[in-house]
Amino acid sequence: MCLLLGAAGVGKTLLVKRLQKLSSQGGQGDLGEPPPTRPTVGTDLTDIVAQRRITIRELGGCMSPIWSSYYGTCRSLMFMIDASNPTQLSASCMHLLGLLSAEQLSEVSVLILFNKIDQPCYMSLEEIKSLIRLPDIIACAKQNITTVEISAKKGTGLTGVLHWLQEQQRTSG
Repeated sequence: MCLLLGAAGVGKTLLVKRLQKLSSQGGQGDLGEPPPTRPTVGTDLTDIVAQRRITIRELGGCMSPIWSSYYGTCRSLMFMIDASNPTQLSASCMHLLGLLSAEQLSEVSVLILFNKIDQPCYMSLEEIKSLIRLPDIIACAKQNITTVEISAKKGTGLTGVLHWLQEQQRTSG
């Protein structure tokens, strides 16, 4: 089980739909136009088949007060940040710190996704790293943390996300 967390409106549902399509195409090909999405109310389970079945549990951003209820089944974690929304960055950083300090998540691998790099106002990875002191966060975390810039809308970087998920499946048995 891979948990997908992040604030409301960062693009989690679109990411899952795009990964599902990409995995059905063997990790190759044109993703076409982005499918329509609606805000996730509650939780959504999606299976992606990439060599083996990977289950992604997406939790709606408004559910952050009860995210911890789902940590027990988590083997890997994807945390999404909207790279085009500087006003949301500090709240996202606080959520990330809470996740990284949770004892139940101390053994999981974490992929931090900086989404919406296709937007004209997006902050670069270097800007975000500086603003939230990401190198310090990574240095102090118990988890293995990977970061990647993506555009769920355009499909940029999604092959790397799919490979990361596959690698987590291999290493967790």
